[in-house]
Amino acid sequence: MSHLPTTPRTQAQRRRQRVGGDVAAINAVLDQSLVAHVGFVQDGAPFVLPTNAWRVDDGLYFHFARDGRFAQVLRGGAEICAALSILDGLVLARSAMHHSVNYRSVMLFGRTTEIVDEAEKCRLLLALVDKVRPGRAARVRAPDAKELAATALFRLPIAEGTVKMRQGPPEDRADDLALPVWGGVVPLAVVEGPAQPDGHVPAGMALD
Repeated sequence: MSHLPTTPRTQAQRRRQRVGGDVAAINAVLDQSLVAHVGFVQDGAPFVLPTNAWRVDDGLYFHFARDGRFAQVLRGGAEICAALSILDGLVLARSAMHHSVNYRSVMLFGRTTEIVDEAEKCRLLLALVDKVRPGRAARVRAPDAKELAATALFRLPIAEGTVKMRQGPPEDRADDLALPVWGGVVPLAVVEGPAQPDGHVPAGMALD
């Protein structure tokens, strides 16, 4: 499937040119984002929880403490909305109302399934390690049985959702273009700083 179907929840209401269901574009945002904000309702009150999220094939995965609030909510069959975003730049216009940002974002809707098979949980949790640092899962100790038992792992199918993005320069009005104000885009990116070893790294060992 190359596009997710449009549903009442994913039908764009405005700026429809920025919203779509292209699966490759959705996956690209999911694979680059490191944090998801997951919304749910419990006892009539809304909650939004920031958490790690990672994609494997056509599922987005989350892990939580086995008996934590969110694990209990998901086991109860609650619907959730997961939002992930990447900020690409500040869009500086010549008028206040035309300032904006360049971004890519994904919203997914649905119910989750808990992963209970120990071998599958281990495989999927190691995939998170490789997302954070490609190739690292093969070098570190895998989760043991006690760690796996203490961790709840859930899969949200990538089946209902949208990708939304804005790219490009400001959209100034023609009569503002002559104003003596700089206009354009200031790119933004997450950049790794120098690695900071803890007190147990042998001398001379580099981060690989």
